[in-house]
Amino acid sequence: MYRNQYDTDVTTYSPAGRLHQVEYAMEAVKQGSAAVGLRSDEIVVLASLKRRTNELASYQQKVFKIDEHCGIAVSGLIADARVLRKYMINECLNHKFVYDTPAQVGRVVLKLSDKSQVYTQKSEKRPYGVGLLVAGYDKTGPHLYQTVPSGNYFEYIAQGKQQRQRPIVCDCNNIQQCPSRSVCFVVDINC
Repeated sequence: MYRNQYDTDVTTYSPAGRLHQVEYAMEAVKQGSAAVGLRSDEIVVLASLKRRTNELASYQQKVFKIDEHCGIAVSGLIADARVLRKYMINECLNHKFVYDTPAQVGRVVLKLSDKSQVYTQKSEKRPYGVGLLVAGYDKTGPHLYQTVPSGNYFEYIAQGKQQRQRPIVCDCNNIQQCPSRSVCFVVDINC
């Protein structure tokens, strides 16, 4: 189960200065399915791979709507993604209730990354094994962010989470027209 004596706890550093639990969470993201996000001057598009393991199993949803102006595509452990999705929904609702405006996407991503980073410092819970592509549109324009289990986040114009380090090559002809100043979700890409 454990690879060495330094990976039993998230707060135990190896002699090389590494936190193995965080590296295992990053490996879970690499083993996850493919997700793609694209941003232009007016719209943001999120897409995820829709695949069944066999005929008796159904696929797991990997693109989620957070608010009217925000959504996520996940790669990694779906159970962890659902926890973070619920947290983001609550943050958006709280902001809308208090300030009567939609939450800025960058602020929601910052709070999400802070929550992820806390679990790399405390031993009460393991790090989240999920990477998110967060897309949204606010008063400053469209945004596309990537979050990782270590708590880092980055803003991109286009980003793809690769499946097992293979390049993503898809026929994306089924992307429909998106209204300007919006977030579009595409979930049936067959690769």
